[in-house]
Amino acid sequence: MTTKPSSCADPVDTQALSVDDARARILDQIAPVSGYEKLAIRSALGRILDETIVSPVDVPAHRNSAMDGFAIRGSEIPPAGEEAEFRCVGAALAGHPFDGEIGSGECIQIMTGAPVPEGLDTVIMQEQAHYDGERIRITGKHRPGQNVREAGEDLARGGVVFSPGRKLTPADLGVIASLGIGELRVRRKPVVAFFSTGDELRSIGEPLGEGEIYDSNRYTLHGMLTDLGVDTLDMGVIADNPDDMREAFRTAADNADVVITSGGVSVGEADYIKPVLEELGEITFWKIRMKPGRPLTFGKLGNATFIGLPGNPVAVMVAFYQFALPALRYMMSGERQPPFLLRARATSPIRKRPGRTEFARGRYSISADGDIEVATTGQQGSGILTSMSHGNCFIILPPRQGSVEVGDEVTIQPFSSLR
Repeated sequence: MTTKPSSCADPVDTQALSVDDARARILDQIAPVSGYEKLAIRSALGRILDETIVSPVDVPAHRNSAMDGFAIRGSEIPPAGEEAEFRCVGAALAGHPFDGEIGSGECIQIMTGAPVPEGLDTVIMQEQAHYDGERIRITGKHRPGQNVREAGEDLARGGVVFSPGRKLTPADLGVIASLGIGELRVRRKPVVAFFSTGDELRSIGEPLGEGEIYDSNRYTLHGMLTDLGVDTLDMGVIADNPDDMREAFRTAADNADVVITSGGVSVGEADYIKPVLEELGEITFWKIRMKPGRPLTFGKLGNATFIGLPGNPVAVMVAFYQFALPALRYMMSGERQPPFLLRARATSPIRKRPGRTEFARGRYSISADGDIEVATTGQQGSGILTSMSHGNCFIILPPRQGSVEVGDEVTIQPFSSLR
C-alpha cells in the first residue's frame, strides 16, 4: 500500500515542522559572518559594530549650563518667598568661558553650554530673574545645582559606550562623534546570491509568450535584501533543467554566504531544486506547517547556507520574513532577535481551520479609544501580491486557532519591524 504524499491543501502535515521549530533549527545551524572593514562614521549607518567603543573623554567635557541665565552659588539662594540681589560681573558663552574672579553676592550671565566657573554651581533661568543693568534679583523656589550639567554626566571617560553586534543608528553616530572618534570597525556584510527558477518566467522588457509571466520574485527579494543591508548577487532566472541548476548552485555557493532561490522546491515533475541540492549539498528540512509558504527548503550548499523559498509571490515574502530575515540578522549581528508582536482587535472575520500557522495580511490602525484594530486586506491567495502592498502587518494565526470573529483578539507583526 502506497502512502499518498501530503498536499498544501491538507490542514495538518505530520511530516512538516512547525514555524517555531523550523526557525530555531535554522538559527542553530548557522553562524555569524567573520571579517570586518574600517569605515568613516558617515558611512557606518546601519552597519554592525565589530569593536567595543570605550569613551576616551568625559561627555560633556566640563561642567556647563543647561539653560540661558545667571550662574550663582547655591548657598546664596534665598529662602522660598524671599528675594536676593546679585551683582553681575561678566558673562560666559559656549566656547568663551569666564575667567575672572567672582565674589560673594556676585554672579555671571551664562549661555547654554558655557562652562560654569569654579565656585558657582547653580543656574537661574533668565526668565526667573529680574535683570537691571549690573544687578539681578531672584525670588521664588530654587535649589542648589539646578540647570547645571556635570562633566561626564552623559559618558564617563573609560566607560563602555557600545559593544560589538550593535546595529548603528543615527543617534549612535552622533554619540561616537561626540567622543572624537572618526573611524569604526564594522562587520563585513553577508553576501546573498539569489535567483528565480521556472521556464515560464521572463525578465522585464522581454515580450510574454503564451503561459509566460514576468518574474516579480527577484524584485521583492532584492528589495527585502537591500532593506536589510546585505550585499547581493542577482543571478537572474534559471531554467527548469538539472544542468543549469547545478551550474547556478556551484556559482552561487562559490561566491556567497547564503543562497536564496524562489520556486522549484515543491514536488512537481519540473521542481529540480530538491534533487540537485541533495546531490551537491544537504537538506535539513523542506516542509513547514504554515500557510502560505509550506514548501521551504533549508540546507547547506558547500560552505553556503541554502534557503529555497516557494514560488508564489506572497509565499516568497512570508517565508523570507519568517525564516530568511531572522537568519540573516543573526549572521550579521550574532544576536537572536525574537519577532516583534502586538495584540489587536479584529474588525473583520477570518476563516481558518486548525492545524497550521497562517499568516494573513492585514492593516492595523489605532481606534478613537486608543486600541489597536486590524482588518485583513481582502483576498488572501498566495498569488495576490497586492495583499502585501496594501497591508502593514501580518495577522498571525497559530495552529490551534480556528476562524476569527469580529471583536476577537489576534496577534499581529507590523511590517515596520521587518526592516
